[in-house]
Amino acid sequence: MSLRDLLKHVAPGRNDVRHLTFDECREAMDACLSGSEDEVTVGAFWVALRAKGATVEELRGFASAARARANLPCENVGGLVWISPPLGGYESNPPLEVAAGLVAAGAGASVMICTDRCVPPKRGLTASSVLEGLGLSMTWDPAEAESWVEQTRFAVCSVSGMLPELLALRRVRDEIAVRTPLSTVEKLISPPSASVMAGTQSGPVLGIAVEVLQELGHKRALAVQGMEGGVVPSVRRKTRAIELSEGYLISVHVEPEDFGLECDGEPELPLFSPPPEGKGQGDNEALVRAAAEMTALVLAGEPSPARSATLIAGALILKAAGRCMTLAEGVDAATISLDTGKAREALERLRELSG
Repeated sequence: MSLRDLLKHVAPGRNDVRHLTFDECREAMDACLSGSEDEVTVGAFWVALRAKGATVEELRGFASAARARANLPCENVGGLVWISPPLGGYESNPPLEVAAGLVAAGAGASVMICTDRCVPPKRGLTASSVLEGLGLSMTWDPAEAESWVEQTRFAVCSVSGMLPELLALRRVRDEIAVRTPLSTVEKLISPPSASVMAGTQSGPVLGIAVEVLQELGHKRALAVQGMEGGVVPSVRRKTRAIELSEGYLISVHVEPEDFGLECDGEPELPLFSPPPEGKGQGDNEALVRAAAEMTALVLAGEPSPARSATLIAGALILKAAGRCMTLAEGVDAATISLDTGKAREALERLRELSG
């Protein structure tokens, strides 16, 4: 069945609108990635799916097809936490998942951040931006990413390096200029052996995301409604999350005041002039440097809302890895990693490898 035929079943306003089957979704994703369908049909399909609302079974089908085409690193690395922040990045908050991942690595976890650079239409700051500002770079080579994890317990790898066919969909994302279920599917591209920590937007997608990960065979996962849909919790208010642990779904409420980490303001980047049309915050060199400097200050131990957010996010990573039973234990372990310089050591080991 062609993508055009499947579009008829999800297009709003038709009498025969229905949810797609697992196999139909695999076929649809294969068609989108193979380049066999024109961009107008591909864009119309994802927008129609957004209007209908994607089901757990549909997302499982899309993700299964994407995973089958991807070259996924670290499939046999035990205890790996695969971090999936929004590929579109952030506009006002720094990508503190880099600092949090290094903190968790310093505490003994193995961490892979799956990201990209200047993904349209948002083109915000990502983990790639932070590494760039620190004089480093993510890798596009899955084999190299696996080597970095084995040697430093930390790596940042390009999603499009794992699945180059995604590049063909970037123009479609830019043209339709709205979030679609494709944004969720991209966060689900990971080996089933890994524990996944995924950032989600507000609303029902929190529960849906973790249910899909369960259906995809993951034993451990954590979906977090962090700042700007990322994995880093707020330090001003409660952040909702859902944990998957050995078949059970557990509601988690992250209260920064429980750990003495509540702040009056969120970690925010300085304001600059709006980017030119067709550009985003990820294209702003000054903003990239500011995000990197904030990360460097956190790793140097400077007290700030960014440090507090990093410690809580690091604790969540350690919990997803199964290295602590409670978030309080995770915060303690993250604090030790940061204060003893273990997190900075992980960064320096990465610098040696990537240099």
